[in-house]
Amino acid sequence: MSEIEQVNLPYQASLLSFFSAVRDLPYPALLDSNHEHFPDTQYDIVVANPLARIHPRANSQPITWRTKPLYTLSETENPMSLMNELMTLICQEPWAKNAPKDLPFIGGLLGYYGYESGHFVEALPDTVKHDISLEPLSVGLYAWAVVTSHKTKTTQLIIAPWCDQEEAADIINRLTSACDDVLVKHDLHHANAFSLQTPFASNMTEAEYAQKFATVQDYIQSGDCYQVNLAQRFSSTYQGDTFTAYQTLRNVCPTPFSAYIGLSPQQSLLSHSPERFLLCDQGRVESKPIKGTVARGTTPEEDKANANWLLASTKDRAENLMIVDLLRNDLGRTCLTGSIKVPSLFALESYANVHHLVSTVEGRIDQADHAIRVFHQSFPGGSITGAPKIRAMEIIDELEPHERSAYCGSIAYFSANGQMDSSITIRTLVADHGNLHCWAGGGLVADSKCQEEYQETFTKVGKLTHTLEQDFLK
Repeated sequence: MSEIEQVNLPYQASLLSFFSAVRDLPYPALLDSNHEHFPDTQYDIVVANPLARIHPRANSQPITWRTKPLYTLSETENPMSLMNELMTLICQEPWAKNAPKDLPFIGGLLGYYGYESGHFVEALPDTVKHDISLEPLSVGLYAWAVVTSHKTKTTQLIIAPWCDQEEAADIINRLTSACDDVLVKHDLHHANAFSLQTPFASNMTEAEYAQKFATVQDYIQSGDCYQVNLAQRFSSTYQGDTFTAYQTLRNVCPTPFSAYIGLSPQQSLLSHSPERFLLCDQGRVESKPIKGTVARGTTPEEDKANANWLLASTKDRAENLMIVDLLRNDLGRTCLTGSIKVPSLFALESYANVHHLVSTVEGRIDQADHAIRVFHQSFPGGSITGAPKIRAMEIIDELEPHERSAYCGSIAYFSANGQMDSSITIRTLVADHGNLHCWAGGGLVADSKCQEEYQETFTKVGKLTHTLEQDFLK
């Protein structure tokens, strides 16, 4: 096979059943737009069983092949450098150059970058406690993908030339045998297969948060920084199948960048993120940073008043603008000169528990393999660090007691046809050998008020933690 193969499947309003049909394979991932609530997010993607996995390894090339290596790569210990090189080779393939540009993913790289992957981009301190066994990043090279377009109401299996006929036949058989109602009901019927063992508890007290808040204010007043994102971690213990928990949270907390990634029987990511990090669509690069948050109201009148308050908030608009400027600078490293624009400032977006202020920053690139370079040079997203970015990250390392792991990193794909999309992994849970962690933070600026910022962290994460405690706590 010298070109991609497109196999038409019955249109799926969600890919939960197809994901259930393949998630026994290694490293399955579901990118889940929850499109009924967010019509502007038009694609869902399922992958599994990568040909290779890129992940940091001590003193060796950070790639593990399942099959005979497809490409000869230089010896490097930096996984981001290796992925840059790999995507250049992939995008130069004749079949990749000739592939349709309107498909989001035709095979390529997909996975997660933890916040600590920033150490592969910049020289940063590392004094936090590392008590989560997930790797700093894990990205697979996938040879097939199920892709749903909600705009055209089509679902296809996309098979890259890398995929052998035996595997392709197995995937087609799994998908054509899958039944939405039976599989989804089967998973939900066994909801007792997941249980929460303890309530969520923070890794800092209110007094400790206040002390850290005061330290940030001292840094701001002394001119070290303008904004620092300070987060606390909430942890519990669990038993059972985290995909059950994911489906429950998906229904209660619909978001446009939901995702479930299975890493092993004991490790998974459950992401319910509202925030896009970077999109590349036929050379156009877009980022949509979130800065500015207020809780939803309990009545329609209160909800509208809260939204209007946020739209008029001088503090939140200034906080948002700082990150817009930071992203303009980040994108300017790799996008074409003069292409950076800000078509939207301070737009209101509403979710189940909060209203957000969201801006849009755009740029352009001229080569397909540049998408991953834009991503790497902009990582991690400025909306979850602060400004200036490096100094803010140094302060985060000083003040937060534990690693962020997948939180404030990204879930991303880089397609062989040059397309790319990615989220900021906020509202994200990390399941690790019976421990379940989630985080919430906020950008602290000069006129922030400690009690308001502290409460905002609970507002952001409360829908996730309260739902799991209510439905699954024994």
